[in-house]
Amino acid sequence: MTEPKKQFLVSEKGQKRGVVLTIKEYHELLQDLKDLAIIAERKREPSEPLELAKKRLEKRWQNTGSK
Repeated sequence: MTEPKKQFLVSEKGQKRGVVLTIKEYHELLQDLKDLAIIAERKREPSEPLELAKKRLEKRWQNTGSK
């Protein structure tokens, strides 16, 4: 996938002052920022190894009588 050509807003002196994004790029950027905020908020929460989580969920699923 090729990167889209970047478009900048420049001052009369040629200094970059802004960037033009497509609506899609803007929404993707907002979603990324929201995701990063969630990660930062949850950083101090306890975690568990993936294998342990799988076993815990499998055990819970088996106890529901599903299968």
